[in-house]
Amino acid sequence: MLSTTNQHRRKEASSHILDKNGTPNWYHSRITYFGILIGIFGILIGIYAVYGNIWEDFYAVSAAMSGNADYKSATSIYDFTANSIRGEEVPLSKYEGHVCLIVNVASKCGLTATNYKELNELYDEYAESKGLRILAFPCNQFNGQEPGNSEEICSFAERQKVKFDLFEKIDVNGDKTHPLWSYLKKEQGGLLGNFIKWNFTKFIVNKEGKVVERHGPNVDPHKLKSSLEKYF
Repeated sequence: MLSTTNQHRRKEASSHILDKNGTPNWYHSRITYFGILIGIFGILIGIYAVYGNIWEDFYAVSAAMSGNADYKSATSIYDFTANSIRGEEVPLSKYEGHVCLIVNVASKCGLTATNYKELNELYDEYAESKGLRILAFPCNQFNGQEPGNSEEICSFAERQKVKFDLFEKIDVNGDKTHPLWSYLKKEQGGLLGNFIKWNFTKFIVNKEGKVVERHGPNVDPHKLKSSLEKYF
């Protein structure tokens, strides 16, 4: 009698472990859970496919509206905007048909006096006669040599009798690099890396808005005359 009871108990316990085909019941549970996970994963992929595209479109539209499309897809400097030193948005398409010299400037650098003086001289010589435009972008990334705000930078520029176009202070390297400068560096890489090495790095842009030359801080503006004259 006791033996029969034990057999019955073992059979009952086995029925909880195995199905009628002898397959462990936990196997079915795992398949069920796995199926649920696959279903959830599929739903997430679907959501991403729909809303991911929406967000991509949103960012693309936002970039286009700001006038600073992804620098990797830009075809000229005319695809960008920048804020003037007075805070006004300037579409760089206004420079279409002009040879441009774009430079990062600083007011407290050892190169400041020579560069500001010679940039003014280039402007005097070529702005009216050849249509040269000079775009200067203050930057404080090199030993903190442009620490002032826009008003202070304006005041300094006035004392230097600056005649060329001055823009708001920006970053030219790092995560916050202005898109225009990312584009400039992509189009004309530098020695030992594309990053800007110091104040007064200069880019020459032709009349079609293409970046055609890059010159380091050691090249004074007056030495650029022969280069500029190739593109007038």
